[in-house]
Amino acid sequence: MPQSVLSQERLRSLLRVPVSDAQLDDLLFSSKAEVAGRDGDALTISVTPDRLDLLSEAGLALYLEGALDAVHGLPRVVAGPSPSIAPGLDVDASVAPLRPYIAAVVVRAPEDSALDAGTLAEAIRFQELLHATIGRDRRVASLGVYPWDRIVPPVRYSLEPLDQVRFVPLDGTEEVPAEDFFRDHPLAARYGEFGRIGNRCLVLHDAAHAVLSLPPVLNSRTVGEARPGDRELLLEATGTRARSVRETLGLFLVVFAGRGWSVTPVEVRGPGPTRDDGAAGIAPHSIDLPSAAVREMAGEPLSAPEVERRLGRSRLSARPHEGGWRVEAPPWRPDLLTPADAIEDVLLAVPVRPESGRLPPSFTRGRRRPEIAFRRRLATELLGLGFSAPYTSLLVSEGTVARVPGSVAIRIRNPVSMEFAYLRDRLLLSHLDVLARNTRHGYPQRFGEVGPVIVPAPSSEAGGATRYHASLVLASDSAGFSDAAAYLDYLLRGRDVVAVREPADVLGTIPGRAARARVAGEVVAQLGEVHPQILTEISVPVPVAWAEVDLTALWPLVARHEGR
Repeated sequence: MPQSVLSQERLRSLLRVPVSDAQLDDLLFSSKAEVAGRDGDALTISVTPDRLDLLSEAGLALYLEGALDAVHGLPRVVAGPSPSIAPGLDVDASVAPLRPYIAAVVVRAPEDSALDAGTLAEAIRFQELLHATIGRDRRVASLGVYPWDRIVPPVRYSLEPLDQVRFVPLDGTEEVPAEDFFRDHPLAARYGEFGRIGNRCLVLHDAAHAVLSLPPVLNSRTVGEARPGDRELLLEATGTRARSVRETLGLFLVVFAGRGWSVTPVEVRGPGPTRDDGAAGIAPHSIDLPSAAVREMAGEPLSAPEVERRLGRSRLSARPHEGGWRVEAPPWRPDLLTPADAIEDVLLAVPVRPESGRLPPSFTRGRRRPEIAFRRRLATELLGLGFSAPYTSLLVSEGTVARVPGSVAIRIRNPVSMEFAYLRDRLLLSHLDVLARNTRHGYPQRFGEVGPVIVPAPSSEAGGATRYHASLVLASDSAGFSDAAAYLDYLLRGRDVVAVREPADVLGTIPGRAARARVAGEVVAQLGEVHPQILTEISVPVPVAWAEVDLTALWPLVARHEGR
């Protein structure tokens, strides 16, 4: 879970009502966040990946004020005054092949206040957290903060020759050529490839040709360094996806909007889809919430005033709409996309505790479904055969899927991490990872598991269907096709069925050393020897035999006598 370290003193200073440590623990425990630790003034908060706004002091304070019934409804984003020189951002067509999207706002401190060291530290900390999560280590999106009063608008975003760019890096004291910066600076070594093509690099500079930054690597020290005392700041986000750029900037905005800073959208002028007046990026977005969906998912009757009160406690607004409500959410809540997301906030607004549970009015006791009992018996048999049961995730990495060319594993849209970017379509993918992580141990190695997989299903709303498989893997000097076949036959005969094997080309196996197994004409299993090329990639020095049974396909064929 993402974590951040906040200041307890600064958090409490943003609240209109006092809150004790016990209250804070209790409120967060029933939300999507929790207190992971305290050390003096330092408060470590962990959240689920969809509530990153709670990892800023301002965002957490907004949530707590609603949870404490101090303030209800949508937080107000103060519109900034019309500046004497309208802020604008010109995008050159040259950036399109590398990092085409950009969005920006100007934020202004309330009267008689300015940027302080604590808020600046929070902004920098939250900025890096957004880089690591939504930004995927700056690959997809990155942020910049600049002092607006030291910038001569309009700002220009372009791809320029390295030999024409010079600037003072944020951590430096002397002006350096861009060529030297990309060659020598550690941040350029880490992020430079995202902002450079050949002998050209991305540059943000103002009308006076002063360099603000080289996105997404580093700001300049001259007009690119925000300092305590600044009253007006330019916030910008660049990236490869328009949605990621908008979400990142919207989340970052909470640091300032949550403290009452006013916000002025920045018009983006450029070719094609990059053109934008900026207003949509700071405006609330709406979701239609049908009352029927609330009744179905809540599990208890909720009156219209109660639903509206709970949404208000979640710092959302709700007004009656045809068949339900229209819910509005602030820019720092990109997680609210569907009615189910809004219903989740309705349910979390009132803490659910163990003592809140009620025994269903039934005279019968519940029990496991026969199909589940069938899967559990098979898992126990694998354990009895000497196959260790690893714990593997339904989500696998891009590299794992790439090991088996031709795999139909479904890619997740906008995954939090590339380590969990695909839904496995077979347990073999996860078991190859297990083998790769255990090369330091001796052989033979035997793994067996019963677990879910997701296979493509175009007719399904989600595009995939959940099935359950049983897989066994044997890695040893003598492992071969006959071992996989023997274990498969044993498992199937234990179900009182005999399978017919037929030669087949199975992904990830050696041609001629693989097969499919049919029962009553239905394909229920695949087996074979894992291809040596895959074993070389994962550094496994011995042959590997594998068999995998589709339990979802097998169950209807054995349900009559297995369901007892």
